[in-house]
Amino acid sequence: MKLLRLALRTLRREWHLPELRTLATSLLLAVVALGVVATLASRVERGLLASAAELIGGDAGLSAPQAVPSAYADEAHKRDLAVTRSAGFPSVAFAGERGQLLDVDAVDGAWPLRGTLQLAMHGATSGGHGPAAGTVYLDHRAMVALGLTAGDRVQLGGQELVVAAELVSQPDGGQLVAMAPRALMNLADARRAGLLGVGSRARHRLLVAGTPAAVGSWLAWVKGRPLPQGAELVTPEQTQERMRNAFDRAGAFLRLTALLSALLAGVAIALAAQRYARRKTPEIALLRALGTARSRVLALLLATLGALALPAAALGVLLSWALAEGAWRLAGATFVHVPTTLPLLPALGAAAMGLAVLAGFALPPLARLAEVPPVAVFRASMARRVRRVDVLYLAPALVALALIWTQSGSAKLAGILAVSLFGVAALAALLALMLLWFARRIAPGAHPALRLGLAALARRRGLSTVQATALSLGLVALLLLAVVAPALLEGWRRELPPDTPNWFVLNLQDDQRADFTRRLQQLGAQELNMLPLAVGKLAAINGKPVDQLRFADPRAKEWVDRQLRLSWTGTLPPSNRVIAGRWAGTTPAQAEVSVDTMWRDMFGLKPGDRMRFDVGEGSLEATVGSVRQVDWSSFRVNFFLLLDPAHASGLPHTWLASFYLPRGHAEALAKLSRDYSNLSLVDVDALLDRVREIVDQVGGAVRWVLGFSLLAGALVLAAALATSAAERRHEAALLRTLGARRGQLRLAAACEFAMLGLIAGLTAALGAAGAGWWLGHAVFRLDDFVPPLAPLAGAALLAAVVIMLLGLAGTRRVTRTSPMRLLREG
Repeated sequence: MKLLRLALRTLRREWHLPELRTLATSLLLAVVALGVVATLASRVERGLLASAAELIGGDAGLSAPQAVPSAYADEAHKRDLAVTRSAGFPSVAFAGERGQLLDVDAVDGAWPLRGTLQLAMHGATSGGHGPAAGTVYLDHRAMVALGLTAGDRVQLGGQELVVAAELVSQPDGGQLVAMAPRALMNLADARRAGLLGVGSRARHRLLVAGTPAAVGSWLAWVKGRPLPQGAELVTPEQTQERMRNAFDRAGAFLRLTALLSALLAGVAIALAAQRYARRKTPEIALLRALGTARSRVLALLLATLGALALPAAALGVLLSWALAEGAWRLAGATFVHVPTTLPLLPALGAAAMGLAVLAGFALPPLARLAEVPPVAVFRASMARRVRRVDVLYLAPALVALALIWTQSGSAKLAGILAVSLFGVAALAALLALMLLWFARRIAPGAHPALRLGLAALARRRGLSTVQATALSLGLVALLLLAVVAPALLEGWRRELPPDTPNWFVLNLQDDQRADFTRRLQQLGAQELNMLPLAVGKLAAINGKPVDQLRFADPRAKEWVDRQLRLSWTGTLPPSNRVIAGRWAGTTPAQAEVSVDTMWRDMFGLKPGDRMRFDVGEGSLEATVGSVRQVDWSSFRVNFFLLLDPAHASGLPHTWLASFYLPRGHAEALAKLSRDYSNLSLVDVDALLDRVREIVDQVGGAVRWVLGFSLLAGALVLAAALATSAAERRHEAALLRTLGARRGQLRLAAACEFAMLGLIAGLTAALGAAGAGWWLGHAVFRLDDFVPPLAPLAGAALLAAVVIMLLGLAGTRRVTRTSPMRLLREG
């Protein structure tokens, strides 16, 4: 208790010292930056999962090739979870002389538990649940193909059902386009018709919905026991890949900015703690001379640091909650239908991380204070004895690495940041040492003011190196935030330009292409792209039927049973990149197929393997010519399998088209849809708008964190320039006593700080350019990203000028004060 009172008294007495205020402010900024981003990220993640749950029709579930055992539903009921069952399978429907293969979902009356089932009847659209017994919902393509309207009858699974409504949309896992027309029928009807019996190609689902805690408990119970054969979990994380990628990038941006802010604060803490330790050295030496034990001195220092840190961390937690709530309200339009409460734990975790930063960066110099010998009262040089090995000074590096690793959320992002910052520190130290070596050679013949400035740097060799390194680290973090991060965001925006195709057209026939193209051009459509679409099945690999092969990947069996989408083109699509083999082109000598990396991994394929596909009544055998890396997050039409046009163009096919059409053409598109009743037009404007909103909101959040970072950067500059203030005051007093004029001292200081600024600016610009290029290509997957070199160079020069001006501003008091007073204060 006495120790705590003494620590509080010490803190109250020394609160006017700028070093203590810098420590408190740096800790506050670190906690706020980490807390705001962590709270927002947690809240956005909840919103994303809730939004994705609407796409699968529930919060979680189980999918299996046979009916899911009732034990899973019983466990869900014990936890007060709502439960629904469904099954998906292909089946042929008949109406009169017409037949059509349908993608059928058999559902019960509770489906969907999440999301909306949109139905149209008699010109009106409304929400609903699964169809009643004896009825079926058909989508527009199925209605047109079978020549039906609401109220007509259709044969499905050997029984006659009434078309109760047209299916407009349903929870479908975020699927952009469907392989076949869709139908929803009653689950009991499907069972009675024998469509779900042994040997059927149905995929059964059991979905649950409820509170997050109950769903988490059910998932834990499911994961704690072996799943049925062929079963897999269905979770929101597996859906909506396009949106998933957008939020992954958003999280990476926010984590990057928060990390850099916290590291900036750490550098400021280290510099302020070093200066505070030097100021406290005489006091500690006196305490030691009066008989205070080393352990008692260390305990007093730690108690003082704790008395400073805990209130600052608590204030940081409160501010991060308030700012996160304000930012969420501003960005709430992104999740307008997803109510989420303010999570409290992320900010508390940020406070713990901030305290770790303070301890790691401030503890080494303060712990060394406890070892000041009593004789240092009489000989100041005894207080600065340096041990050859001091493991305490590894603490800042270890804490920085731990901060990068835990907060980055990505090993790749952590590695890039760690290597880049280490490289910047090493390069800054090397440049500083080279400058000091050069200064000794040119100083004798240089201008007097330059000679004084270079001599000052050379005298404080170690301190000058520390200053240059700290300034470089601070500036590289600021340049990454202020210059590179906006450029990365702009590169992300350019991936979705205003004329990104926002409409997709399915089932376009050969004889309709020319007239349909002309009609679209009259409407002002742009970026029209058409690709053939054939539906087939994988029959054999390297001459062996696929049903006789065994694959290590459990997904392979499911894909073997599926109908596949095949296309062909002579040019490599924009969102594809060949990573193995070569692109076939337009007219290869033999049939070739290019496979996506997922298919390569799933079936163990490599260039040179042979694959046979059954399409319609014919087949095509093709050699694997290349493997492609496909950007599935792009809003372009992509295929797992691409054939060459010379050998595939004779396959039975329709056409899949995409185009961009500005808003305001609803009536014209409705007329076009009526004139081409067999077509299905898919509007993806809502998805595009959602991604663009995310980019804008991330930009706003980055600007918020950038504000904290600029404050942390200002603290770094102030702390770095203040580290040598005491020595500079003493030297200036001696020079003034020896007759140096104020103008000479100012010019010498300008030369000294200009040299430091040039080293820091040059190193920071090079480090930010290298780290930015690396981040853009490896983390954010922006293949065409080039860091903005001109703004980086300009910012580096501006930083050098700012450092020089700040340094000069700090010396004004020295040059205006009498030498006698300075010597007395020193």
